[in-house]
This record gives sequence, C-alpha cells and structure tokens, in this order.
Amino acid sequence: MDTLNILYLVGAVLIFASIMASTLSARLGVPLLLLFLVVGMLAGEEGILGIEFSQYGIANFVGQAALACILLDGGLRTSFKSFRVGLKPAITLATWGVLATVMILGVFVTWLLDVDWRFGLLMAAIVGSTDAAAVFSLLRNGGVKLNDRVQATLELESGANDPLAILLVTGLIALNVDPAGQTVFGFLGLLLQQLSFGLGMGLLFGYLLARLLPKVHLAEGMYAILILSAGLAVFAATNLIGGSGFLAVYLTGVLIGNHKVRSTEHVMRVMDSFAWLSQAVLFVVLGLLVTPSNVLNVWYYSVAIAAFMILIARPIAVYTSVKPFKFKDREIGFISWVGLRGAVPITLAILPVMAGIDDAFMLFDIAFGVVVLSLILQGTTIPFMADLFKVRIPNNKDPEEEHEVWVSDKASITLYQFQVKSGAFAIGRHPMAISNRISPDEISVFALVRGQQIVSIDENTKLKFGDRVWYAMRGNHASQIAKIFNDTTLDLKAIDDFYGDWLLSPNVKLGDLPFFTGVMTSESLVDKLKSKPKDHGKSMWEQTVAEYVKDSLDMAPVSGDTVSINDEWSLVIREVDDKGKLRTIGLKREELPKAV
Repeated sequence: MDTLNILYLVGAVLIFASIMASTLSARLGVPLLLLFLVVGMLAGEEGILGIEFSQYGIANFVGQAALACILLDGGLRTSFKSFRVGLKPAITLATWGVLATVMILGVFVTWLLDVDWRFGLLMAAIVGSTDAAAVFSLLRNGGVKLNDRVQATLELESGANDPLAILLVTGLIALNVDPAGQTVFGFLGLLLQQLSFGLGMGLLFGYLLARLLPKVHLAEGMYAILILSAGLAVFAATNLIGGSGFLAVYLTGVLIGNHKVRSTEHVMRVMDSFAWLSQAVLFVVLGLLVTPSNVLNVWYYSVAIAAFMILIARPIAVYTSVKPFKFKDREIGFISWVGLRGAVPITLAILPVMAGIDDAFMLFDIAFGVVVLSLILQGTTIPFMADLFKVRIPNNKDPEEEHEVWVSDKASITLYQFQVKSGAFAIGRHPMAISNRISPDEISVFALVRGQQIVSIDENTKLKFGDRVWYAMRGNHASQIAKIFNDTTLDLKAIDDFYGDWLLSPNVKLGDLPFFTGVMTSESLVDKLKSKPKDHGKSMWEQTVAEYVKDSLDMAPVSGDTVSINDEWSLVIREVDDKGKLRTIGLKREELPKAV
C-alpha cells in the first residue's frame, strides 16, 4: 500500500510541478511542452528525485493514449472553414511532404552516421513528421494571429501526417529486422489499408456520434467523458482492423465539433483540460524515460540532423508540396520553419527499442535531442518568424471571453465579454449606445463589471477605462464590438498600416473609385489592362473589387491577402465569412521609394 501511495504522490507532484511551471512559459518565452520535458528529466534517474524509469512499453501505452486524446481535442476545434483554405495543401504535406522529408533526410543521416541505408531511413522517418501536440499548443496559445491559410495548413498537416509517419517507421523496422521478407507492393498495400480504414472509420463514427449526441440527455459533466471514451474506442477499433487510429480519431473530432448542439458545445473547456493533462503526462513520462547523459553523448548528431532537417529537408518538402497551390514564398518560408517536432518522434523512437533493433537506444537519444532543439529553436521564434515572413495579421477583433448558453437543444445565446481599453471609442458612452449599426434586437447588456463589482445600468451610465461588459448577442457582431472596446491610437495605427486607411465594399467597381480617376487614362496602365481580362471579359476597371481580388489570387481568399493594383496602390482583404465570401477590403497606399 505504501508503494502505491508513493506512486500517487510522486505522479501528482510531477503533474502539479509541470502545471505550475507553465506560469513561467510566457515570461521566459519557452514552449510549455519543453518545460514538461524538463520536469520529467529533473525527476529522472540523473535528476533531483533519481527515479529510475525504463519501461518503454508503459511509455508507449501512455504515448498512444495521450496522442489520441490530443488529436481528438484538436479535431473538435478544427472548423470546416479550415478545410476550405487548407485541406489540399495539408494533405499534400501529410503525404508527399513526409515522404520527401524522410528520403532527403535519410540520405543525409545514412552518410552522417555511416550506417546501412535502412537504418538511416528509419532515423529520418522517426523525426519526419510534425507533431500535433506541439503545433496545436504553440499556434493556438502563442499569442500570434496568423494568416488563416497558413494556420489551417499547419494544423491540418500536423493532424493528418501521423498515419504515414507511423506506417513508415513500422515498415522500416520490419525492413531492418527482416529485409528479405519485405516488398514494395506489400508496403504500398499496407499504406492504402491504413489510410482507407482510418478515413472510413473516422468519417463513419464521427457522423454517427454527431447524430447520436443530440439525442442523449445526460448531466453536463458526462458529455465530455462520453466523447472522450467514444474517441478512444474509435482509435482502438481502427487500429485493431489495421487502419490508422490517429487519423480516425482526428476526423471523428472534426465531425463532432462542427455539428454544434447543446450536448457538445459546452464540453470544449473540459476537453481542453483533458488535452492539457494528456500533454503534461506524456511529456513528463518521456522526460523520465530519457537519460540526459546519453543524449549529451550524441548531441552533435542531434544538432546536425536538426539543422539539416530545418534548413534543407523540410523547406524542399514544403516548397514542392504547396507551391502548386499558389502559396506565396513568404508563406512557404513560414510553414517550412514551423515544422515543430514533439511527442510523436519520441514515441515513435520507442518502437525500435521494443523491436530489439541494434543501436535502437542511439536512435532514441538522437530523436530526443532533435525534439528538444526543435522546441527551442522553432518554438521560441514563432512570433519573430511570423513578423519576418509577414504572415501575422493584426489581432484586434476578439472578445476577452465567450460563453455559449443553450436555451434548448437547438437554440443558443452567446455571451461575450469586452474590456474597455485605454483610448477606446467606448469610453464615456452608454453600453447600448456604442454602435448604431447593430439592431437593438440582436444585442443586449447582460452585465457591467466595474472594480470586481456588478454595476446597475441606467440611462446615465457611462463606460470607463477598465470596465468589463458582458453582452448577449445574436449574429456575427463580436468583431465589430471588439474594435470599439479595443481600438487605441496605437492599435488603430497598426491596423491602418496593415489594411490601409480606406475600407471598401467588395461590390464597388474599381473604376468608380475616385483614387484612380487620373491613372485610368495612363497609356502604360491601359496596355497592361488589355491583357488582364479573364473569362468574364471585363477589364480591370469594370470589375468589382471582389472580382479583381479573386481573379488575382487564384486561390481561396483569407484575411491579410494582398493584391496589387499598381505600384502605388494595393487591396488588402480584411474580413472573409465562413463561406469564403469577401466582406470588407482595405485600400492601402504603398510608400514609394524616395527620389535620390
């Protein structure tokens, strides 16, 4: 009994320490997942507690379950809007991108380690895929708002590339153990089986569960447990029939999350806790499993492999995968950089150890070093790289908090909290008089909080700096209200610098804009326009702003996309609805180079 209580105590203390360490993550700029690893290593055999843990089977069990939970939560939060702008490039990255990375990196590893090519490819396959836990955590909680196309592509790639990575590792282990018994056709058949069964099971059970949940009436706290248990059941069942459980559980989450009803919407916070607990447990266990001195013994291999992967293999794989989809070079550069490695490579590195392959422990130590370097180098530089590659967009339209209250099985009211910032337009105005563009029937004040106290609202109430106002709203007005509460002089300047000083309706014709009255008659511009018309046969000036933008982009538009009109003017997309329809577009005057 004492031994059991010691295990409970140590486990609870480690998780508690990991969560408390998370408060340092934002201050130090260190990825939270790396802190979880550090806590595990400090508790390990060469750390403060000196816990000897070498149970690779248990670590694999924990890793599989934790990753399934993380992918389920990621799927629940993946909107179908992401599929509109990122599905095709993400699928290409999750297939060809992984293969290209493994092949290029495999050649380098084979030369670097001076080993058999099968062993070199195995090492490359272990670190060849990006990690869902790392990507979801750092992109969604990193405080950086990205271009939707880039964010959707990265998240969908990380959720979809695990099946191929796992299959490659499994096949290459078999190739190292029994080279004569493996064939190319057998490998391709296994790949097809994994992907098709994973896709089929995920879509089938995701659809069934999305239809079942509204008809089940349980206590509120039970829905999250029901969804988690169902997701793990789909994961295990798919694995048993030879499919990819990771792909299946991710798709199950996507279908459930996009079918919003009373029984599913309020579970997101609980599922978020499950996902964070899974990440904490997984990384602490992996930290316990590793022996830091062994990792340091092969540090030069880890550095060389990480550098080659980040600077050469990943960029080549990304460029060849997404360039056909008309991605800009700066978007490709950022996607290449954010090829975050995390728990998946370490978990995959356990498999060769369990299979008894020669030098498997070296593979594990190198993979661990690569993951740590990836989290440090790539994870800590996401904000800097987002600015460098110009994929960050101004974040000034989100409420402080949001809660959906379901008043029936199919009807809900959303509560939004907004805080009055310094210099905001809302200061000195009545909470219901901040905008005349929103019908009073679609918005009402739920509560006004001032100095931690609820304030009664009358006709003389005026908003002050620091006030928090809760609105109950119908319709998509949250971003408009947020601007009124958040816009300071500095915020407005940053937004104007990005989107331009003028907002245009998508339906206005370019030729009707007064800014271009003079340039329309320019002979050089007229010549340019004669070659511009597309299938609709309109010249540039006859097109609406929306038509011109869509023709020029040749891809699904997202907020932040820029289209040049000439050397002096450009159009910047500001808002796009969930169906891809342009709502507002900024007109920006570019700074011309000064004459010498």
